[in-house]
Amino acid sequence: MKKTSYAIMSDFMHLFETVANGRVNRLDLGNDMVFYRGEIHIIKVIGDQPGIFISEIARFFHVTRAVVSKSVLKLERNGYVRKEKDLNDKKRIQLYLTERGQAAFQAHERFHQEFDGQIYQYLDSLKEEELAVISLFLKKAQQMNERYF
Repeated sequence: MKKTSYAIMSDFMHLFETVANGRVNRLDLGNDMVFYRGEIHIIKVIGDQPGIFISEIARFFHVTRAVVSKSVLKLERNGYVRKEKDLNDKKRIQLYLTERGQAAFQAHERFHQEFDGQIYQYLDSLKEEELAVISLFLKKAQQMNERYF
């Protein structure tokens, strides 16, 4: 293995472990909006794809429908999510954000713009070829993650 390859992989594994062992379990977005990481990311998915089904969210996060259902129930009780029966299949439930859910979705977007802005600026400064290399690396890392974790 090349010395540079080894150094990059070491840095990546350090980042991976830092993320996996993150100390921030809850995210306080202000205005009495405090979420566990899984909850706010469910809100994000619903905000990005209004009308999504619980099964689709479960597949996206590689978890069971029961795990998503439990979080959705809590989000619904707290006024962030509403359920509607699918007009084409009355047995299926579609998920939408309430006004309060939209506020949380927007606050989460602002949070990432503020804290992730530097990395977005860096990525925007790169050439398409450089972005393609990074994209391929991340896909390979995701494959590794799925194989081992």
